[in-house]
Amino acid sequence: MSLFKPIHHTFGPHVNMRTLCHCDLIASVPWRWKRGDSRKILREKLAQRFQGEATLFATGREALCALLRSLDLKSGEEVMVQGYTCVVVPNAIHAAGGVPVYVDIDRDTLNLDPEAVEATITNRTRAVICQHTFGIPAETQRLKEICNKHNLILIEDCAHVIPDRNDPEAIAKYGDFLLFSLGRDKAISGITGGVLISRKPEASAKLKDEEKNSTDLSFWKIGRLINYPWIYYFARPFYGIVLGKAFLVLTRKIGLLVPILSDDEKEDGKMPLLLHRLPNACAYLALQSFKRLSEINDHRRTLTRFYLEEGRKNGWPLLSGVTENLPLQKFPLFVRNADGIRAKLKKKNIHLNDGWTGCVVCPPGINLDALNYTPGSDPEAEAACEQILSLPTHPTMTMRQAKILVQTLDLLLKGR
Repeated sequence: MSLFKPIHHTFGPHVNMRTLCHCDLIASVPWRWKRGDSRKILREKLAQRFQGEATLFATGREALCALLRSLDLKSGEEVMVQGYTCVVVPNAIHAAGGVPVYVDIDRDTLNLDPEAVEATITNRTRAVICQHTFGIPAETQRLKEICNKHNLILIEDCAHVIPDRNDPEAIAKYGDFLLFSLGRDKAISGITGGVLISRKPEASAKLKDEEKNSTDLSFWKIGRLINYPWIYYFARPFYGIVLGKAFLVLTRKIGLLVPILSDDEKEDGKMPLLLHRLPNACAYLALQSFKRLSEINDHRRTLTRFYLEEGRKNGWPLLSGVTENLPLQKFPLFVRNADGIRAKLKKKNIHLNDGWTGCVVCPPGINLDALNYTPGSDPEAEAACEQILSLPTHPTMTMRQAKILVQTLDLLLKGR
C-alpha cells in the first residue's frame, strides 16, 4: 500500500511550519530582502564559531569560485577533488581558471584517499578540496600534513555537515579554508547560500573584495526563493497521488521555482562568472536554522544510530566509516541492484533518488568530457556510485517513517 506522506531526500527536507513562519516574516519586509542585519549577524556567528573571517555569497559554488580567485589561481593550475562529487565543484574550478584533477576515494568513508592524493601531486597542484561526504569525516589531519609538506592549500568542503559543540571533531578543524553550503538539503538551510571561512589573512582581504564587488540578486529571484518552502509544503503530501508531482512540474514550467542547476552547468561544465551576495532574506533563514544546529544534528544522530542498529541486526552491508555519533546528511549503504530497489521503493511512495546515484560526478547526465573526468580513472568512486543507496536523516524525516523505511527495505534486500 502506498504511503500518503512521502519518504524522501529532496522534497523540502527542512520545510516545516517553523520555516513557513520565518518565510512569511521576511516576506513581509521586502526592503530587507537584499541588505540587512541578518547578513552581519550570520557572518559574525560563523566567524566566531569557526575561528576565521567569514564571507557570504549567493551559492556554495560562487563562494568556491571567489576563494579560488582570491588565491590568484593561474590558468592551468590544478585543484584536486575527489571522484564522487557534485558538478558544481569542478565547474567552480573551471570558472576560476583552474583544472580539476580527480582522485579516488576510500569506499568505507566515500572521501579522498590520502595516499592517492600524495601520489597525484604535481608541480602544478595548488590546492586540495577535501569533501566530508554525507557528513562522514575525511582524514583531514593526514591531508593537512600532506598539504603542508607540498606547500598546498587545504579547503574543507563542509557542504554536507556543520559540526556543533558535540563534534565531529575532525571536521572544520584543519582546513585553511572552510566552505559551507546553505542550500535546500544541506546541514542548515537558507534555501540558497554559500559561506567561506578563511584562516589566511591575505586571502581574507581579497575575499572581502570579491564579496564587496559582487552584485545583489534581483527582487524577483529572492521572492521565488522565499516562496520555495510554501510550494513544497503544499505539494509534498500529495506527491504519492500524482497531484503533488504535477503541481511541482507546473511551478517549474512557469518559473516559480529557482532551479538548483542550470542546463549550462549540467551539459557544458560552465557556471556564470558574475558572483552574487547572499541575500539578507536567505541569511535570515540560515540564521534561524543555525540557531537550531545542535537540535538538527541530534536528530540526524538519532536516525544514524537507528539505521546502524537495524543494519547490524539485519546483516546489511554497512560502511565502517559510519559511526553512531555522526550527524549524517544521509545514511549510505552499498547494495546489489540499487537502481532496482529504488524503483520498487518509489512505487510505495519512498523516493531515495537523491542525485548521488549512478554518477561519479553528480547528478546523473553530466557531460564528463566537459569536466575533465576520464572514465575508469577512479575505480573505487565509480563502483561506489553504482551500488550506493542512501537513507534520509533530514529534519522532517520522522522516526515513524524511518521504521517503515527499514522494514520495507529489509524485505527487498532479502528478496521478499
